[in-house]
Amino acid sequence: GWELEEKHGIHCNMTLLFSFAQAVACAEARVTLISPFVGRILDWYKENSDRKNYEPHEDPGVQSVTKIYNYYKKFNYSTVVMGASFRNTGEVKALAGCDLLTISPGLLGELSQDHSAVTCSLTPQGAKECDLEQIHLDEKSFRWLHNEDRMAVEKLSDGIRKFAADAIKLEAMIKEKMFNVKNGQ
Repeated sequence: GWELEEKHGIHCNMTLLFSFAQAVACAEARVTLISPFVGRILDWYKENSDRKNYEPHEDPGVQSVTKIYNYYKKFNYSTVVMGASFRNTGEVKALAGCDLLTISPGLLGELSQDHSAVTCSLTPQGAKECDLEQIHLDEKSFRWLHNEDRMAVEKLSDGIRKFAADAIKLEAMIKEKMFNVKNGQ
């Protein structure tokens, strides 16, 4: 992120973000935007524990994004937090006030039919009052902190494998298209 942002002026959206360590590293690298995956975090906890239902404020993905948002605002990081990968409208409403949210058409439709009042859960003022302490990560401390979060390690590895598989499929499609164009098909 730092290389592209600082040296080349290329704004970055860091995705596959699951751990607090990743969020801190992105902020310290002055990355433009992060997209923490709320729903994928929830999925992991449902798959790896006996608990299958969470109230929005208990949702591990909501708690992760809340912590990241509060940390960024408390310590005046400019990196924008865009919650992503929502599983239900409760998650979306629990993160009201977040810098940005990317919401699927299906959930937007559900929200348009929901006329209940929404409270702004995340605010810069609330963040300033939270009890988080600032940390600074070198590579060693990043690796340690990230590795301590089993969910983040597993979800990041899985996401990278899926991106790699998709890249191979895309390359094959491009090669096929180029072959067909070259051969007049």
